[in-house]
Amino acid sequence: MRLRQALPALLAAFVLTGCRHEPPPSSAQIEALAMTAAQRADAAAEQQLQRLAAQGLPVAQRELGILYRARPAARGDAERLLRQAAQAGDAQAAYHLGELYRTPAPGVATDVAAAWPWYQQAAEGGQAKAALRLGLMAKNGDGVPRDAAVAARWLQLASDLGNAHAMFLLSYAYREGDGVPRDAARGMALLEEAAEHEYPPALQELALTVGDPTRAGHLMKEATEHRRNNWNRF
Repeated sequence: MRLRQALPALLAAFVLTGCRHEPPPSSAQIEALAMTAAQRADAAAEQQLQRLAAQGLPVAQRELGILYRARPAARGDAERLLRQAAQAGDAQAAYHLGELYRTPAPGVATDVAAAWPWYQQAAEGGQAKAALRLGLMAKNGDGVPRDAAVAARWLQLASDLGNAHAMFLLSYAYREGDGVPRDAARGMALLEEAAEHEYPPALQELALTVGDPTRAGHLMKEATEHRRNNWNRF
């Protein structure tokens, strides 16, 4: 409701920005505009986003590229915009460009290997999901040679950035000595940390590991609830 009420003023501010020599809109303003364009199919908001992208603003290029990713006919434009933003140093754009290359699309083959450098740029820019993708690619030999040590390094970065899925996978790596020295205590600590982040598989695994039946029951209940209600977070 607040976004809907603020939209006319927001659009007016963008128009004035284009007419006068004023500072460009903030990243938060551009992202709010993109949310309006996507969620409400607002043509005026999308047109303003296009104008901002044409001015070379990386955040606008990224947000317009994300919007176009959902439209198969606009895949080429999405790739171009995301690449422009990523080359300007936008880590989120680099992540979404990697996703574009990795994700199948009607009539377009995936190019998983091409996704790697963009995920790497995004991960080095602080995008936890990109670091997770790199860890999974190296772990599974998906588009790159299978390498457990490389996988563990990227999973460690993703874990350090707060990604619970990576914590869970890394806990297995330490317990099994897969790509890292075997360290059962560290593996258990990572499993506990992933569970604290409410990651359902970690909660379930921990429930099967702890010796306290009462705690195990609580953990299994949490796992079921978070799998049902919060899975998209991960």
